[in-house]
Amino acid sequence: MAVEKNEKTAAFREGLKRFRKQLPFQVFVLLGIVFLLIFSYTPMFGILMAFKDYRITSGIGGIFTSPWVGMRYFEELINDYNFPNLVRNTIAISLLKLVFSFPVPIALAIMLNEVRHSFLKRFVQTVSYMPHFISWVVVMGISFAFFSTETGLVNNALQSLGVIDEPFDWLTNPDSYYALAVSTAIWKEAGWWTIIFLAAIAGIDPGLYEAAEIDGAGRIKRIWHVTLPGMKGSIVVVAILSIGSMLGGGLVGSNFEQSMLLGNALNNEKSQIIQSYAFNIGLAQGRFAFAAAIDLVQSFISVLLVLSSNYLAKRFSGQGLY
Repeated sequence: MAVEKNEKTAAFREGLKRFRKQLPFQVFVLLGIVFLLIFSYTPMFGILMAFKDYRITSGIGGIFTSPWVGMRYFEELINDYNFPNLVRNTIAISLLKLVFSFPVPIALAIMLNEVRHSFLKRFVQTVSYMPHFISWVVVMGISFAFFSTETGLVNNALQSLGVIDEPFDWLTNPDSYYALAVSTAIWKEAGWWTIIFLAAIAGIDPGLYEAAEIDGAGRIKRIWHVTLPGMKGSIVVVAILSIGSMLGGGLVGSNFEQSMLLGNALNNEKSQIIQSYAFNIGLAQGRFAFAAAIDLVQSFISVLLVLSSNYLAKRFSGQGLY
């Protein structure tokens, strides 16, 4: 017993010694945990509002004291005449982004990896990821400058070339919203996600490229048989996260911010999504309980998408998030 106690004491002292050496890093970890507790876990108590007759006048305490209403708000959401249109827009925009936006950073990373001129490579990479740091408010201003019917550069250029006779309503036409949302998302976020795939490429053993070149593989074959397999893990992880966050906007561009800024009364038929509807219901009408029910449904579906996409990824590629 004494030997076992001494071993536990020695192990504790050794652990305490390591902790003191890693104290700066442990502080950073602690700050991250505190951040998650305050901004991610504490707000989860608000989920109770989705099942209660909550009124803002009852304050925070009303979340716990308001009477239960069960599934009333969920039934109201399903029976809402806007519900089919909201689901269609949310899924359509997210799928279009997944199909057209997701391959762009992969292709850009591969092309940048093949550039041998270091200055050109750094310049293109910097220019491509700079839009990520621009807010969607500024992107809306840029879109207006390019696509406005009166002063837009695109309409002026097309009219000058004789392609169109009258300016096209890019910003107000419902039929053009999907294309506008996808194209602005690609421009803003593709360069940022390229960094992840470039990091994956940097981790590939250079000896594999040398061996492939010795075997007579050209550039295209080296990309197909060495670069892409080396990126597979990162591609699978990003794909799972993209699918899981489809209803919340996806990793390539925020559907919510686009809907609020690029959407208007004229293109509302195609621009309004579940998130923007919940935001308008919650703040404009003060129906916080109904908005909480909408967001809870969206979160539940997102969890199912993450679990199912991770299962399929592990089933067919052998890799996943966990």
